[in-house]
Amino acid sequence: MRSPEWPELLAAAVRARRKTLKLTQIGLAELAGVGADFVYDVERGKRTLRLDKVMQVFEVLGLQLAIEPGKTWLRIDERLRRSEK
Repeated sequence: MRSPEWPELLAAAVRARRKTLKLTQIGLAELAGVGADFVYDVERGKRTLRLDKVMQVFEVLGLQLAIEPGKTWLRIDERLRRSEK
């Protein structure tokens, strides 16, 4: 079994956090000021997303993007991984 790629990891983290906050995809889209299709794309693991819109979604979800040295494209905090289950 292959390990998930970064779009799938991002999708799972956003979906888990949204569900923890008891938001629907449409509700999240409205709060973030993005279209519902954009939230669907994020949660489907679309590889090309507008960063400004991703950041709007992250803001509503209380998530942050961190830039740091390393070779891993995406690292999900263990607390978010636990909330996926």
